[in-house]
Amino acid sequence: MDILTLGFLASLAAGLMTGVGALPVLVGRTVSQRAADAFLGFAAGVMLSASFFSLILPGIDAATPDYGKTGAAFVAAGGLALGAGFVAVLNHLLPHEHFETGREGVGSAKLAKIWLFVIAITIHNFPEGLAVGVGFGGGNVENGVSLAIGIGLQNAPEGLAVAVALLANGYSRGRSFLIAAATGLVEPVGGALGVLAVSAGDAILPWGLTFAAGAMLYIISHEIIPETHANGNQNRATLGLIVGLILMMILDVSLG
Repeated sequence: MDILTLGFLASLAAGLMTGVGALPVLVGRTVSQRAADAFLGFAAGVMLSASFFSLILPGIDAATPDYGKTGAAFVAAGGLALGAGFVAVLNHLLPHEHFETGREGVGSAKLAKIWLFVIAITIHNFPEGLAVGVGFGGGNVENGVSLAIGIGLQNAPEGLAVAVALLANGYSRGRSFLIAAATGLVEPVGGALGVLAVSAGDAILPWGLTFAAGAMLYIISHEIIPETHANGNQNRATLGLIVGLILMMILDVSLG
């Protein structure tokens, strides 16, 4: 199987875990706000660990032969800044709505609330699929598998949190599940683009890895952590973050 297909299928599998996580709402099961914040903290921890162990450090290693250690650090810094800046621009320009902070972006007042939610989660999920694709596109299948498993693990609690939040905003159980599940389908698009980008040449690999890391770090700081701390559950959310970070670290080291 060629690397593009592997990257696409792996990011698709990770994205489908969003729907798996949302399944409890179909059978009448919900979680408390405290549990939801702890789960989202776990997701943030997985993403944070994946950013460093699966993206930034491999990016520095890939850049070192051409740029030396110090030069590789500057390449990583540039990739991080570009990735974070890219998502920041999307966040500023695209109309969307967060559950806690409300409507943002150009023209958000003109769109139906449901589409604003979908766009917000799409902005969130695209960098995750990109990260999986970049992991495979670099030719390190073990790194790609580690990223896919980690992103899939954190997508499940995210899917549940999104479905529960939609349910609380008045949507039916079926619609809440379908919307939450559908938001994960942008990840294989990001995965395919990630594979294609870094497969174009070895020189692009360190930039692609650190770009994906910067995009994910922006999502963690700008969206996930503020939302998990908005309801007074920061201790549970922080515990979830630490658990997720440790689990992803062990997973990355074991598979890498």
